[in-house]
Amino acid sequence: MRFASEGSKLLQGPVIREAAPPGIPSASTAQTQLNGLTVRATGSSTGYSRDLFPHWITISGACNTRETVLARDGTGVVQDSSSCAANSGTWRSPYDGATWTAASDVDIDHMVPLANAWRSGASSWTTARRQAFANDLSAPQLWAVTDNVNQSKSDQSPDQWLPSLTSFHCTYARSWIAVKNKYALSITSAEKTALQTALNRC
Repeated sequence: MRFASEGSKLLQGPVIREAAPPGIPSASTAQTQLNGLTVRATGSSTGYSRDLFPHWITISGACNTRETVLARDGTGVVQDSSSCAANSGTWRSPYDGATWTAASDVDIDHMVPLANAWRSGASSWTTARRQAFANDLSAPQLWAVTDNVNQSKSDQSPDQWLPSLTSFHCTYARSWIAVKNKYALSITSAEKTALQTALNRC
């Protein structure tokens, strides 16, 4: 696990723009979507591999999905003209409120993790659909967050893990529900309870 240097973390400074992926529903819409999700026991992880979800594909020119999200969610991002790598910028992680100035300290989190999706229905998808899921820029599926926080989340669902920044729980639940709804993925009863609890606090 990589720990960022203090030199790349802004402890004070100007307010940095919040990450705001598209497609985050209102609490009332998320409630309707949650009510419509299929509830069943978690599926098997047998056969799962991240390679079955081709990700960080080319989006435009030399820019792949990761670089596109870094540019979208950062402030003052300057990208290399040939490689599209983020040479500078600032990113505020909505999961923990930390702000970073080095792209290497920022992971792109899949709101609904690939392994969770596999256990929730994606095991039967085509590779093309799994690729679309893993690189979806039209739903609140991809978030620029602190790398170690993303690693601590791993493939856990909201009943197992929620961001340390409690003020973000409402947005987190609404985003999780939106992605599960878009891709017709199932949820467990414990997952539904955790999502409902978060929605009740919106």
